Amino acid sequence: MEININKLGACFGMILSSFWLAPFGQAQVEVTDNVVVVVDASGSMSTIMSGTGRDRMSVAKDALKQVLKQVPDTTHVGVLVFPRANWVYPLGPRKESMLARSIDSIQQGGGTPLGEYMKLGADALLQARQKQFGYGTYRLLIVTDGEAGDRQKVEDYTPDIISRGITIDVIGVEMGSSHMLAEKAHSYRNANNPQSLQQAISNVFAEVASNDGGTAVEDAFELIADLPDATASAMVKSLSTSGNQPIGEIPSMRAVESPEPTPVTYGGGSAGPKNDPETTIFMMLCVLGIPALLIYALVKAKKK
Repeated sequence: MEININKLGACFGMILSSFWLAPFGQAQVEVTDNVVVVVDASGSMSTIMSGTGRDRMSVAKDALKQVLKQVPDTTHVGVLVFPRANWVYPLGPRKESMLARSIDSIQQGGGTPLGEYMKLGADALLQARQKQFGYGTYRLLIVTDGEAGDRQKVEDYTPDIISRGITIDVIGVEMGSSHMLAEKAHSYRNANNPQSLQQAISNVFAEVASNDGGTAVEDAFELIADLPDATASAMVKSLSTSGNQPIGEIPSMRAVESPEPTPVTYGGGSAGPKNDPETTIFMMLCVLGIPALLIYALVKAKKK
């Protein structure tokens, strides 16, 4: 039995160029970029920021409001606050006055359950991605002034979040040393005054606005154009659903549906169903290769 190398190349090329592509219903889907801002409102955010006479939380609120009022309509925003609140502004279209009031309502005090809230934010992004059939971009922006109280959860959830194709950006507010996420996140920025904090937030959203996912989508369509319709359909459906389970859950292999069995004529003339072994192996390699290929790509990108 021979495995068609062109098919395998198309599969892996598609994974790298457009990770959770699903063309079905593309005309009916509003494509947006999606950013969940995870705001640390723990007790330490009551500390007066050096040289300002204002506490860190007040400075962070002003910086967020200034940046978010300039976000384009093509970007959906959510604001998730720990430890005393969950969503002060659920992930969705930006409504400036409502968003500003939500940010002003944040009250500081308590611990730092960062890992728990990273999962909440990432799960919301995964739900949004499923609704958009994989189109758009997905980022988790963390603004914090201290280490997590649930470090093990951060250790466990971070690689899972990254492996799902979600970008993690971290801003450390007046932190004497780099946060534990500095070497794990896609970007880490220090902010020791109001200007640098606003600039750091602005830079993250500038990266969102400059990201163009259209080319990757078109390239991925070309890569699967020559595949048999049933095989391409099953592969795309698997890629578009298998990575959207909540963080901490392993994607089920049941998300992969094999193409309809093709009737085959046997020596005696009787017909019956028989799965094509080439297609079966092809599909298995596509699904099993997803995590390894994405992690490899991320490692290579961080080294550049």
